[in-house]
Amino acid sequence: MENITIQDILEATDGTLLCGDPSMKIDHLSTNSMEVGPNTLFVPIIGERVDAHIFIPNALKEGGACLTQEHNEAEGDAPYIKVPDTLTAMQQIASYYRNKMSLPIIGVTGSVGKTTTREMIAHVLKGKYKVFETIGNQNSQVGVPLTLDHLTSEDEIGVLEMGMSEKGQITTLGNIIHPNVGVVTNVGVSHIEMMGSRDNICIEKLDIQNGLPEDGVLFLNGDNDMIRKHIDYVKKPYEFYGFADDCTYRAEKIREKNGQTLFEFHYGNMKENITLNVLGKHNVSNALAAIAIGLRYDVPMDAIKTQLSTFSGQRQNIVHVNDYTLIDDAYNASPDSMKASLSILSDFKTRGRKIAVLSDMLELGPDSPEYHKEVGRFIATTKVSELIAAMYSLKIPRSITITFAMVLRFFPTFSEEIHNIYDAMRLRGIALSWKNVFTRPMLILEAIAIPIVMRSASIAEELSASAVTRGIDNPAQRTSFIQLKVHAKDWMVLCFFLVAFVVLFFCKYQIYGRI
Repeated sequence: MENITIQDILEATDGTLLCGDPSMKIDHLSTNSMEVGPNTLFVPIIGERVDAHIFIPNALKEGGACLTQEHNEAEGDAPYIKVPDTLTAMQQIASYYRNKMSLPIIGVTGSVGKTTTREMIAHVLKGKYKVFETIGNQNSQVGVPLTLDHLTSEDEIGVLEMGMSEKGQITTLGNIIHPNVGVVTNVGVSHIEMMGSRDNICIEKLDIQNGLPEDGVLFLNGDNDMIRKHIDYVKKPYEFYGFADDCTYRAEKIREKNGQTLFEFHYGNMKENITLNVLGKHNVSNALAAIAIGLRYDVPMDAIKTQLSTFSGQRQNIVHVNDYTLIDDAYNASPDSMKASLSILSDFKTRGRKIAVLSDMLELGPDSPEYHKEVGRFIATTKVSELIAAMYSLKIPRSITITFAMVLRFFPTFSEEIHNIYDAMRLRGIALSWKNVFTRPMLILEAIAIPIVMRSASIAEELSASAVTRGIDNPAQRTSFIQLKVHAKDWMVLCFFLVAFVVLFFCKYQIYGRI
């Protein structure tokens, strides 16, 4: 954040300063008490299990300030700001800060494809602008304010993702972001358990219009049946993109060649041949949205074509091993995303066998069995010869399918990290040769092997956390508390690594003593 003080926060939230200096500058917002520094505003969120107000004293040890909805009085140098609700106050601060910036922002929402579309739009806009975009997957009621915290005056245009799980959340995010343009990618069945029906989901997604200014415009997927059904609900100007004849931005003659997707783009009298560095008809649809936004903000067509040809943000991982082609789409979990991945694999030209690794489809409500059957019927129409699906309905042991899926997710990331480590060692002047492996084994061990082991552990931990967060292999409800106990094998592993640490620590000083 730039040029924000406690006084500004009081103005944004209509809060009450219980103590502290109102002129204190605030550089960052944080919901993590361990990341609070001298100029950080700690926002204690009250969750289902934990009230973060208990962490305020620890959060303020390094300085900073805090919001509170549970204190009526406070003492000390650290500013305490009393507000009715800390989450709402954080959203108000983010909205206040966004309004201080004059850059246009594109809001992207949808049941499926919003992340890839957001990434593709941002990539296209980078052909002309310095682009601010959603950090990671921070598209929620908490994530969007934390993303806006990183917005600077140097940014020229923004592309922010807007997610939801309950009614009214898109309107809330729209009031925070104040998008100049809205994009709705698709309306599927994600979160139908909470929303009740696809119709309700569609209305919620179209509520992105509530945050648009008078001159704002919507870009809508003209191939989605629900968007077409509820188009009378749209009160703002809109344009369709897609494959239908009445779409303003249209794709024709779609084909795949050498791992790329080629199509002919039509807009008015304009006709351009486009090359995508990703596969799948659904990515052509995403590209149409990106082209539409690029043209609206005067990105030259040549730049648009160049950016699309270099885009590599595909969520599915395609792996080639000997005569096997495997697609790992364990990240996504909806009928539409699964069918898209299976279509890519089915159409992929290869001589060997094709394997798909998919995840569970959760939060589908009482019609969940029918949605799973729908995917099964679709699989029967594809050319996929082998399917490994981590689904409860299959009799394959989940311990096997889950492990296999995680391994396949691990190796593409691990390979990239190895190259990064090698580059880092070269910059340090450490030659990577077979000679050094034998002549200076301890140096190679410390410089390469240990970083690889440590990064492997880090990647594994991140994948594990992601899987646990999604409720993987949890027989209870996702909101249930599961107690994890430490067993004998855990103590054995811990002792092993303690011994390894001591040995490697000793070896380190032995190496430095000889070099």
